[in-house]
Amino acid sequence: MRTRLATLTTATALALVTGCGGEPSSDPAGSPSVSSPAPSTPSATTVPLDDPSLPLAERLTQAMATVAAGKAGAEDVREAALFEQTTARDLARGSKAKADAVLGALGRGDRAQLQADIAAARELLVMTDPQPELPDWKILTPPTPEELRPLYRKAQQETGTPWEYLAAVHLVETRMGRIRGTSTAGAQGPMQFLPSTFAQYGAGGDINDPGDAIMAAGRMLANNGAPGDMAGALWSYNHSDRYVAAVSAYAEQMKRSPAAYDLYWHWQVLYRHQDGTMLLPEGYPQEKAVRIAD
Repeated sequence: MRTRLATLTTATALALVTGCGGEPSSDPAGSPSVSSPAPSTPSATTVPLDDPSLPLAERLTQAMATVAAGKAGAEDVREAALFEQTTARDLARGSKAKADAVLGALGRGDRAQLQADIAAARELLVMTDPQPELPDWKILTPPTPEELRPLYRKAQQETGTPWEYLAAVHLVETRMGRIRGTSTAGAQGPMQFLPSTFAQYGAGGDINDPGDAIMAAGRMLANNGAPGDMAGALWSYNHSDRYVAAVSAYAEQMKRSPAAYDLYWHWQVLYRHQDGTMLLPEGYPQEKAVRIAD
């Protein structure tokens, strides 16, 4: 039903697992240029997140507090969420001893969040390889958290599929609607459906409409075991145990804490290029990709 991904995006996980039949094309229509990182805007947080002299756990604690207390879309909240996302990715790529040391210095709630994000990142990173070209995608401004939440809840009400799992699939597939791109196998839209699969579950809707796509995903997951067997339902969406584990980790955090949903909504599109990790900003490819790590 799907192929293994050749490309990746997910911010913490640095991997995009596309829906029902393939991956977004990694053959760019034209190679977008890459810029050097722009100077970071000073954050409104108490602890400077970019100060390496401060303990990483202290900066993570501040970042999580900023996300929980901040307004969606605010610059300081975006910075804080990106800091947690990239930290989870870096710790997933590093030694277990380092990750355990950071986790041990966090409070229980922040520790649960970061531990889940590291675990998901480890699963998704294995599924992807660095790519020689930047992707032929458009990065859009997604619907707001307030606009998406009722769409997830409506799908839960009508299909029984827990809204947190729908949000987690949306997160992994297209970073909650930021990525617009057709996969090499033809998967489309915010939940990455093959048109033939969407015709089965979309009830005549628009494959690119967030509400229609989320509802179709709810129907598909319910038809394959949700809510009683979420692992089986997710496996039907992508035949990968690693995908199932990553999506489940994100969903369980959203069940645990409302702040997790806000955190994930702010995660940015990161792409594993052979020259390093690239952040694809909203407006890409007109806006240049920014290398943020080797």
